[in-house]
Amino acid sequence: MSVKNICCIGAGYVGGPTMSVIAQKCPHINVTVVDLNKERIAAWNDEDLNKLPIYEPGLDAVVGEARGRNLFFSTEVDKAIDEADMIFISVNTPTKTYGVGKGMAADLKFIELCARQIARVATTNKIIVEKSTLPVRTAEALKRILENTGNGVQFDILSNPEFLAEGTAIEDLQNADRVLVGRENTERGIAAAKKLTDIYANWLTPERILTTNVWSSELSKLTANAFLAQRVSSINALSELCEVTEADVNEVARAIGSDSRIGPKFLKASVGFGGSCFQKDILNLVYIAKTYGLDEVADYWEQVIIMNDHQKRRFAKKIVETLFNTVSGKKIVLLGWAFKKDTNDTRESPAIYVADYLLSEQAEVVVYDPKVPSEKVYADLDYLNTRSESENKSLVTVVSNPAEAFKDSHAIAVCTEWDEFKSYDWNSIYDDMLKPAFVFDGRAILDIDNLKSIGFDCYSVGKG
Repeated sequence: MSVKNICCIGAGYVGGPTMSVIAQKCPHINVTVVDLNKERIAAWNDEDLNKLPIYEPGLDAVVGEARGRNLFFSTEVDKAIDEADMIFISVNTPTKTYGVGKGMAADLKFIELCARQIARVATTNKIIVEKSTLPVRTAEALKRILENTGNGVQFDILSNPEFLAEGTAIEDLQNADRVLVGRENTERGIAAAKKLTDIYANWLTPERILTTNVWSSELSKLTANAFLAQRVSSINALSELCEVTEADVNEVARAIGSDSRIGPKFLKASVGFGGSCFQKDILNLVYIAKTYGLDEVADYWEQVIIMNDHQKRRFAKKIVETLFNTVSGKKIVLLGWAFKKDTNDTRESPAIYVADYLLSEQAEVVVYDPKVPSEKVYADLDYLNTRSESENKSLVTVVSNPAEAFKDSHAIAVCTEWDEFKSYDWNSIYDDMLKPAFVFDGRAILDIDNLKSIGFDCYSVGKG
């Protein structure tokens, strides 16, 4: 029997867009996304599609097409679990902040809570799909919980990790490079996997739908993010070498990226990677390696994080050094707060750490981001617990109009590669700033040579 009702627990950056696309492409399946956060669900149900809790290009159109037809957002978790044939678990798996594995291991408390709730509510057989990023062999723990605390029903567990890039999530879902389905090599496991692959087959060709065993699928997600982050840290390490040798990191990246064995993607020097996945997944990989006594493996991957942290500090330090070794009382504008363009996600954004460094030097920081509200900026800084909430409010100004930011500023630092920054009237901006006026391009998206011709003192990653 094919799947008729899907429940997804978790209405965040993965669950919301993924289920919206499944509902859009499979109008014959009812898809219900549930979450205990009433405000988040209310935002998903808001008539104004511009008020969705997540900004992704194209998401509003997908939700608008499917919502109310076969896509529903609800806080009635038990009801959705009971009615579902297939349940996706898409809750947060943050890095542990306590106990064994603190700072590295994934905190699976939300996963376990989901499993226990499913076990308590379910009265019919269910297919459970791991959508959250999880340590390898988490499915084994899920199975033990479900089978030992359930109501005598059968549960089949599949691993279906997401490979979305924020900012292009809808395109990544609708035209995926690959969908990975991990399953047990049993008759039931194979049958369950076919039901999931049949869903994706509504819009993806068979060669893009890969099946593996559960453990390979779980580890593949961590590995994919580790490899991508490794490339970012590699080019950032070279950016520092380029600066001291007067090489141009963009030219180096173009040269090596033309090699078909290497390719051009993720070779753009920057202030560092951010987001919800890369750092968390690499630290998880490091912790797994350490638990198996593979210290050299752990050290290798941990260096990717060390390099990324160094790049963020180096960028902030360069701002201070260039502004005559003091930024005390100086107005510095940060363009962008999201960790990348076309998203309102700020998790692990380099801008947070650049701002924190500058604030520790008593700078006056002004922030503009087209999609990130002021309350999120302050919450990110407060979370660091470097200074009090009142201090952050007094030292940081968040503006909704970029023109407000530039007047009488000493320097501008581009921290997110929003396209709109390229189109600014930089002649007018220069006129509004105190002289000498500085631009620090942490994402290498601006025409530095042109800005120098205007009169700016310019510095970009890998090229002074």
